[in-house]
Formats: sequence, C-alpha cells, structure tokens
Amino acid sequence: MEQQVVIAGGGPVGLWLAAELRLGGASVTVIEERTERDARSKALTVHPRTLEILASRDAHRPFLAEGTPFPGGHFGTLDDRLDFSGLDSPFPYTLALPQARTEELIEAHALAAGVRLRRGHRVTGLTESATAVTVRVEGPEGPYDLTADYVVGCDGTRSTVRAAAGIDFPGTPSTVLGWLGDVTLDSPPPPGFTAFTSAGVLMIAALPGGLHRLVGITPEDLRTDWPGDLTLDELRAKTVAITGQDFGMRDPVWLSRFGNATRLAEHYRLGRVLLAGDAAHQHFPAGGVGMNVGIQDAHNLGWKLAATLRGWAPDGLLDTYHAERHPVGADLAEGSRAQVALMTGFSPEGTDLRALISRAIATQPSFNRMLAERLTGLAVSYPPQDPSAHPLTGTRAPDLVFADADAEAGESSLFALLRADSYVLLDLTGAAVSPLGDLARPGLVVRSRSLAETPSTWSGVRAALVRPDGHVAWVGTTPDDAALASAANRVLATTHRDA
Repeated sequence: MEQQVVIAGGGPVGLWLAAELRLGGASVTVIEERTERDARSKALTVHPRTLEILASRDAHRPFLAEGTPFPGGHFGTLDDRLDFSGLDSPFPYTLALPQARTEELIEAHALAAGVRLRRGHRVTGLTESATAVTVRVEGPEGPYDLTADYVVGCDGTRSTVRAAAGIDFPGTPSTVLGWLGDVTLDSPPPPGFTAFTSAGVLMIAALPGGLHRLVGITPEDLRTDWPGDLTLDELRAKTVAITGQDFGMRDPVWLSRFGNATRLAEHYRLGRVLLAGDAAHQHFPAGGVGMNVGIQDAHNLGWKLAATLRGWAPDGLLDTYHAERHPVGADLAEGSRAQVALMTGFSPEGTDLRALISRAIATQPSFNRMLAERLTGLAVSYPPQDPSAHPLTGTRAPDLVFADADAEAGESSLFALLRADSYVLLDLTGAAVSPLGDLARPGLVVRSRSLAETPSTWSGVRAALVRPDGHVAWVGTTPDDAALASAANRVLATTHRDA
C-alpha cells in the first residue's frame, strides 16, 4: 500500500513528527528497529520550549503530572546555574523525566492520532524517483518495499536514510570521552550535586526506581582512542578521584561512554528525503538539549510536510524547513562545543574562564537570560524575508491569555488555539464584527479575541497570523479596519495556495 510519509526511527522525534503529520491530515508509517522501547534513557530533561510544543497539542498534562520541575539548568557544569524562573513561558523550568517515559507518552499520543508503528522492522535503503520514494525494509518475515511521497530519517547519528540519500554529515571528530553510569547509591549526595576539581567533573542526578546517574569527564578522558567499555571499578575510581568517595555505588544497570564528535547534515531536505533529530545533528550531550531540539525539528517539519501533501501549502514551503532549522543545528553545535570547553577546563586558564563566566551568570541578569533562552529553545526565531516586517515576525508567540475566553471550547489562551493543520488568524481589534471574518480558507482558523493582559512587545498589535508551530507569520498594526483586512489577505496569498 502506498504511504504518504515513511519515517525511519520511532524515538521521541520520529513519533512526534508522525503525530504532527496525522493531525495535519497525512498518512504515515513509522519503521522502528527495536521490538520494544529502550528502558535506558539517554535524555532526562524536557525543556520549556518542548513543554510549550506539547501544550500546543494538549499533550503536556501527563508530562507535568509525572516530571519533577527544576527552576534552572547548568551551562558547562559551572558553579552558578542558569535561572529559568524569569523566562517568558508558562513553563519557566526544566522538567526531569527519563527519555524512556517521554517516548512512551509521545507514542501514546501518536497512536491515538492514528499513526502506524511497525516495531521490529528496519529501513535498509531507498530509491527516489521524480514522483515517489521507495523505502526498503527488513521485517520479521523478510524484506519488503514501501512506496511513499516522502521519507524522513529520524534514525539517529548513524542514519541509514541520510547515508542512502547521499547527504554529507561534515563536522569534527571526537576528542573527549564522557562517561555515565546508572547505579544504586547507598549514600547519595544532595539533589543537584556537581563537582569540578583538577581530577575531573562529575554530576549526579536521581532517577526513578532508586537509581542515580553519574556523568563525568576526567583529564584522562581527553583522548581520541577507545579505551574499552566502562566498568563499575573504573566508574568508582573516577568518582573517588573527583570527590573522595564513591557514595556506596553498586549494582549498575547501564555503563556507557560517549564522545564529543560534532556534525551537521549538509541538507535537512534533499528531494523527497528529509532529516530530523540526531540524523541531522550530532553533538556532545551538554545541557540536555539533543532530544528537545529534535522534537522542535519535528514540530517545524510536521505541519509543512502535511500542508504540502494536503495541497494548501505554497510552493517552496517545504524548503523553509532546511532554511529555518539548519541554523538552529549550527547554533546547537556551537553551544555544545562551548560547554565541552568549559567542562574540560582543568588547567588554571580553564578554571579562571569557568569562574569568570559563572560570575557573569550570577551577576548579569541579561547574560543569564540570553544563555537560558538559547539553551531552552525559547530564543529560536525565523527571520522574515521582508526586512520591513514587524519585529515580532518569525518569533515564537507567547501563550497569550484571552479576556473573553471560550471556556466551553477550552480556548482560554493562544496555545489552546494552535493546531497542526492550520494557521490561526487572530483578530485583536475588539470590533463587534471582525474585519477579518471573511478570510477563511483551507489551512486557516480565524478567531476574534481580546487579551487579558497585553505583553509590551505586543502593544499596538491588532491582528496576527500564527503558524501551526507557534511562530508568528505576520503582524498587523494599522488602525484602519479595511486596510488591516487587505494586508491580511495579501499575506494569506503567500502562505496559502488557492483552494
């Protein structure tokens, strides 16, 4: 049977993308090699922007119910942590939740949306034509082909899809080997424990089930060779060297090493092949950003691909995925490399650099906010092509709270209005009869609302067009209703193909 989209990889990124495609009206099949979810969690953190994304699809409540909020996060394991409490978000914190549970919750969301998930199947290659792409799959009963309009590689840093499409993955090789151990600690340290000495850096975080995760680097780990698999004795020795104690560690359930190889796909889209998540960018797991940026990739791509398949997207919309997200991947690489430099600053010069930046975080609120917004994805903006566009254009829309909320419909704020299959044209004029009411078309929802409180950056805004991913596409400020409607109609001609 012909599929509209085949996704290789059923982790959090692939599953969120699949759900977005289904909500946008496209059919999708996810091919996942694992027969069941991996109980080991690479990621432990859900960032504010990711929580906003979940909230824009009413999928956030289980995460908030189970996760543990923390009002900040580390940058390069510096002594002074970033303060998230002042962030302009309904979720000014990181949420501690193992990736295994995050994946489980997103899978439930995807299956409820009608996603087809084939576990125990593996993508082995693809062939692209002018009109379709044929995906070769190895299943429990042998090989078979799926024909689709598009294929998306969400299959990790060793992506089969990326390799089969011939997309280059340039970058820098690994020069540092971090390590982690999920173990039982009979004498655990207080929550949020971090240590940095000349012998190395170590972070310890509590996990569900009475386990603790130890993550660290020592000067001996600044190497390019592979020393073999990590053992409990080595983990204990490194921990004692850094802290003077082993915290009563025993019974490991996962011991691993990971490098700082940093690579960025040359193309996020090449013909009918697209990439998202680790298939598009590889980096050292500093600050817990990897899974979050991947989900944000999927959120940018999903509505664009669905709109293209449904026929209301304008020409070139799908190309904006690379144009918008590739710079985010480059920024991710830069930030991760910078944190590795701080985490491996064991020399006197390195410790002085750590102290200087740490003091800046503690004493310069604007610096703290800049790093916090960058780390959490809240700073991501997509610059408009028109230099005369309103400054809000391309920015992430805040969760505007409405004074005249439709309680019965659950539309009390902007996030509740956002949908994967349509833009929201928000009329803030307060007119009894909306001047924008006759602009409805496929892929568009028009709502008239009054704000309970107007953010300073939104002062004077009388109308706004918000994309399905929550970024602002257009802002109207003219006081003339006819001119406002005319301007909205002109921009809709560029964002929507005529039915």
